[in-house]
Amino acid sequence: MTERGIAPDLDPLSRGWLFDPYPLLRRARSEEPVFYSSERAVWVVTRYDDVLTVLKDPATFSSVDAVRGSAAALQVLAEGIPDMPVLTASDPPLHTRLRHLVSRAFTPRRIALLEPRVRSIADGLVDEFAGEGSADIIGRFGWPLPLLVIGEMLGLPREELKPLHDWSRDWLLLLQGDPDLDLQVERARSVVSMQRYVGSILEDRRQQPAEDLLSALFSADATSDTPLTGAEVAGVVFTLVVAGHLTVTRAIGSGLALVLADPMTRDALVRDPGLVPRTVEEILRMESPAQGLFRVTTRDVCLAGRRLAAGSRVMIHYGSANRDPDYFAEAETFDVNREDGDLHLAFGRGIHFCLGAALARLELGAAMPLLLGRLPNLRLDPARPPEPDPIFFARGYTRLFVTWDVAWAASGDSA
Repeated sequence: MTERGIAPDLDPLSRGWLFDPYPLLRRARSEEPVFYSSERAVWVVTRYDDVLTVLKDPATFSSVDAVRGSAAALQVLAEGIPDMPVLTASDPPLHTRLRHLVSRAFTPRRIALLEPRVRSIADGLVDEFAGEGSADIIGRFGWPLPLLVIGEMLGLPREELKPLHDWSRDWLLLLQGDPDLDLQVERARSVVSMQRYVGSILEDRRQQPAEDLLSALFSADATSDTPLTGAEVAGVVFTLVVAGHLTVTRAIGSGLALVLADPMTRDALVRDPGLVPRTVEEILRMESPAQGLFRVTTRDVCLAGRRLAAGSRVMIHYGSANRDPDYFAEAETFDVNREDGDLHLAFGRGIHFCLGAALARLELGAAMPLLLGRLPNLRLDPARPPEPDPIFFARGYTRLFVTWDVAWAASGDSA
């Protein structure tokens, strides 16, 4: 494989890339919109139209086996639920069956009814640190909020949620790959722990149904013409836990960083809650929490003038597509008044469009005004720089330090 101008400059795990990949992606869209990275053994697709082409052709660009681990890691994973599928790594007809089950239990009505509870959980979290004047907003709010929400939906005990966050991150780090095989094995063991936990919870719920999403999944599956296997149901729950909180965690951190970088925008959001829906879409466009997902070609195919052989791995880069100037005017500018922001691809498109999009929008739309309203003069802490998420196909922070004026901090009753 002959590398051209873009690939030699791509170091996806460097701090420079993790903090700001966009200059290189801007070059790629202009000079080499589909380029090969030997560092990750993957073709990177950067333009909006080309990303759409991939998303709309799952027969050519398969989701199965698009992410591969080392032999040692796979051996460890075999100790868990080795045949457990996940929605993002499956094709029809299995994907259709899995998605149908989730869509029946994850209905718009169920999501709409969650809004008061989401706001209550968010308010309670802020109560815990509002009087402190500074915090790592990711650790105190960013991941607890969506994990508590999805945990309540699934009927999981609150005290058991923290390990799920750690296991979920290890799953994504395992998918990313690492030259350190010992780290890969360690993360694989973490994933097996999560699989076993999910399996035990499912068995408990099978024996004792409750008023929660897990029981709703079983009920929906029982009426299906092609019921899922135990491993398949476990894969659905596994996906809901991982995707149901890490994406929102990143969006909260990235969104807050964007808003706080512009005090005029911050103050406008405090004054006018009507700006929140467009702000949510603009956050998702500017800093897509899932920067991209992976596919593998099932046949030889040409894309943007490049020939991809059958079996090639492909990364569809949502983050780049969402800054494509052919689709978005002043695409590199964060503009909460943007009218075309909802054209973004942060949740994908086609058969793999994110089923949790409505919940993510609800949580992000609740989080931003609450934080800005209850933590007066909220600002980034200049003495403690943010720490970017080390997962190159994601976008967000593992730690984001903020400060505010404690003397004016509002109580939960006024939020």
